[in-house]
Amino acid sequence: QLVESGGGLVQAGGSLRLSCAASGGSSSTYVMGWFRQAPGKEREFVGGINWRRTSTYYGDSVKGRFTISRDNAKNTVYLQMDSLKPEDTAVYYCAAGTVAGGTVIASYRYWGQGTQVTVSS
Repeated sequence: QLVESGGGLVQAGGSLRLSCAASGGSSSTYVMGWFRQAPGKEREFVGGINWRRTSTYYGDSVKGRFTISRDNAKNTVYLQMDSLKPEDTAVYYCAAGTVAGGTVIASYRYWGQGTQVTVSS
């Protein structure tokens, strides 16, 4: 089970940190990813981190502004979001999969319920 938290309302230029707590299994055995979905739009890949924190990868729209990290001892993955823009407004989802470098929905098997992030201009 994946549970996201940390969403909320923030002004443009601000920061938020999302957390994804995993239970029922060790998150260290999975590739962890973040996706987002804005109203009327398809779910979009935000970023991912592989098993041993040795590499991260990001979608072009967030590269340089968002950072993913993981604490395997806490079974938690984080998404640090800086320099937020109104276009970052979306529901953010945490996901777990086994495909290294996966950037598509099909690469992830388990999903959280999502947390809303709203960026005001």
